[in-house]
Amino acid sequence: MEKVREIVREGRRVGNEDPRRVVHAFKVGLALAFVSSFYYYQPLYDNFGVNAMWAVMTVVVVFEFSVGATLGKGINRAVATLVAGGLGIGAHHLASLSGPTIEPILLAIFVFIQAALSTFVRFFPRVKARYDYGVLIFILTFALISVSGFREDEILDLAHKRLSTVMMGGVSCVLISIFVCPVWAGQDLHSLLASNFDTLAHFLQEFGDEYFEATEDGDIKEVEKRRRNLERYKSVLNSKSNEEALANFAKWEPRHGVFRFRHPWKQYLAVGALLRQCAYPVDALNSYINSDMQIPMDVKKKLEEPLRRMSSESGKSMKEMSNSLKKMTKSSTSDVHVVNSQSACKTLSTLLKSGILNDVEPLQMISLMTTVSLLIDIVNLTEKISESVHELASAAKFKNKMKSSSNSDAGSTTSAVPIKSYEGDSADDDHVVTILGDVITSNNNDQSHRESSVDSCHHVAIEIDDDDSIHDKHEEDSNIHVQTSRVSCGHTNASDLLNSGDIKK
Repeated sequence: MEKVREIVREGRRVGNEDPRRVVHAFKVGLALAFVSSFYYYQPLYDNFGVNAMWAVMTVVVVFEFSVGATLGKGINRAVATLVAGGLGIGAHHLASLSGPTIEPILLAIFVFIQAALSTFVRFFPRVKARYDYGVLIFILTFALISVSGFREDEILDLAHKRLSTVMMGGVSCVLISIFVCPVWAGQDLHSLLASNFDTLAHFLQEFGDEYFEATEDGDIKEVEKRRRNLERYKSVLNSKSNEEALANFAKWEPRHGVFRFRHPWKQYLAVGALLRQCAYPVDALNSYINSDMQIPMDVKKKLEEPLRRMSSESGKSMKEMSNSLKKMTKSSTSDVHVVNSQSACKTLSTLLKSGILNDVEPLQMISLMTTVSLLIDIVNLTEKISESVHELASAAKFKNKMKSSSNSDAGSTTSAVPIKSYEGDSADDDHVVTILGDVITSNNNDQSHRESSVDSCHHVAIEIDDDDSIHDKHEEDSNIHVQTSRVSCGHTNASDLLNSGDIKK
């Protein structure tokens, strides 16, 4: 009785994780019940005989969870059965011309050649990815037709019945999979990528609180719960095989919803690879949160402001990219957060050059610089991910994100994000101001002008030198326009900063 309860609990857990699994089980049962009528119904049995079992076998091996997987297997099986059946009949006819003595020898040679060549072709990467099942069915069907044809007088009738039942079983699977609560692999891949963005964004936005705030003894359970929540990023590290499988299945699927037939699924894999590359330094950062050797809080506080901003702004950029994917709209807001994280990186460089860590112990310095280096890597990777998402948005033809303003007379609305000055900043250091503007397009503008205005980046970075002159400035119609420039960390790391000669021990 206890075993039964355990099975029921496990069944509820599996069903609650994804209710589509329950629907899929009913769909497979429906398809099997339908093709079984070929064997139970006497008129159909008279036409197909025992070959009706091939329809049942086809449903069992072809029906998969998603439409793409079912279509891929169904097309592979149908084409492989057709080609192998034709070649098997040809081989049987050619061998029969040589006489009853030579015929079995030739048939064995034909089976050996096709099986050896087909098995070798299965090792080709592109064939292995998309057509492995078809090649396997080709080997099986050719061998069955050739062997059974040697003892079967009506080989054409045999091949016709087997091909017909296989086609009926495959078509039944495809139709039920598409028209009865379909599960699209492309939609799953799209949702998985957006979820991975959210997972990394959550960690980066919460990292500052976990790293810089002391843990109270009375909140141990709450802290453990929060840390387990942070460790959701580990699912990103293990998502490669799932992403590749979904992308492969999605290529078989017809147009559905907002996904076109030749949707750029390959670009999804490129973005996913960058996300996994970013998840590795995130994993390393998490190890420093839970490390037994903790840096004193007063040492951490010296670099708290820029490190918090680097992590937080990178997380906000990830969140904006996730929203852009979910809504399938082009957005430049993530670029603003990328620029802000890079300006924080520049501020961090200034602090390190000022000698703020000269009194820190060597072991503590190593641990702190490792954290700094990991965050710089994340900032640089966030910029690459943002560029990759923009490429995906263009290739997938995401819609433009239109924003309105309450002030219809103004050409744009701007807001400045001030960059704080820190102790140790020299008088000639650059100060970065980020201005975010929303372009308002009137109804009289033509379509091409509207698209170019929205696609453009609506933020600028102004560098102010010690002579208070602003570069790249020009006036037009009494409005100030500043040419866009990006402040970058230069893809540097902590070791470069330490080797600059300004930090001495």
